[in-house]
Amino acid sequence: MSFNWGIIGTGNIAGKFAKALNDEHGGLHSVCSRTMDKAENFAGDFNIEHPFDSLNKFLEDEALDIVYIATPHTNHYDIARQCLESGKHVFCEKAITVNKQQLDELTALASDLDLVLLEAVTLYFHPLHRVLQQKIAEGVIGNVRSINVTFGTIKEYDTTNRFFNPDLAGGAMLDIGVYALSFARFFLQEQPQEVTTIGEMAGSGVDDQSGIVLKNSRGQMATIQLSFSSRLPKRGIIAGDKGSITVDNFPRADEAVIEYTSGESELVAEGETPKALHYEIREMERYVSSGDYAPLLQYSSDVMALMDESRRQWNFRYPFE
Repeated sequence: MSFNWGIIGTGNIAGKFAKALNDEHGGLHSVCSRTMDKAENFAGDFNIEHPFDSLNKFLEDEALDIVYIATPHTNHYDIARQCLESGKHVFCEKAITVNKQQLDELTALASDLDLVLLEAVTLYFHPLHRVLQQKIAEGVIGNVRSINVTFGTIKEYDTTNRFFNPDLAGGAMLDIGVYALSFARFFLQEQPQEVTTIGEMAGSGVDDQSGIVLKNSRGQMATIQLSFSSRLPKRGIIAGDKGSITVDNFPRADEAVIEYTSGESELVAEGETPKALHYEIREMERYVSSGDYAPLLQYSSDVMALMDESRRQWNFRYPFE
């Protein structure tokens, strides 16, 4: 079954996703931007049939099946809600919303309308992470006891850009923390109930770096380090009593190394990093066809709850919340 995709937003990630849709389907149905010039230019670049500068008109198109939202995440809730109310399935860039209350409302709406709502966290869809999840379930590293995730990137301090502007939901947590927490939650057997965190705020008031420690009722722990002012490896380590798994460049990795307590090691290779967005498209379409997507949305909900609790402990709320 083929689906007609539309994109809202014409920025960098929207272009990459449009290219992947072209690879998969030879084109896509529509695009919506704030101006017709941007919409038409984007449509010309990526073989898109219908450009729009009106969200209402974009969503009135009955031929449109799935909407990919690639706007700044401050707009995600309002746009996703309008898409769902228009009968469209929604695949939304991370962070899917700004807080869990917003996500809970969208989740209930999608369920009531029998529509698929998913967050574009690549590792949820990438073949490597699913293979690793299965190997862990089979006991290759024994009982998982701890997970460590680091992600640090240097962002030039500028209060006008989305990274440091509180009015645009800036800060490391919603930008890169969602990846790190998603990795941890994906490999923990259950949601952590205990959260301990310390954050360092930038001059604009948003989080610049933080350390987070999580623990669930099984005694599994995860430690996470995030930074906008220091370069840390994008590395996830899952450790059990029989060995550990190291995943470098974890958001889109296609290789991981298992190191056993015996001293032996094993390379696991699955999928292809350049096809990360292709896997997202294929899986979203599969879920639209089958309707069996609830576990992935639950991960997003759990991660949003952890981000909310971290920000609560920092006494940090966005001005619009």
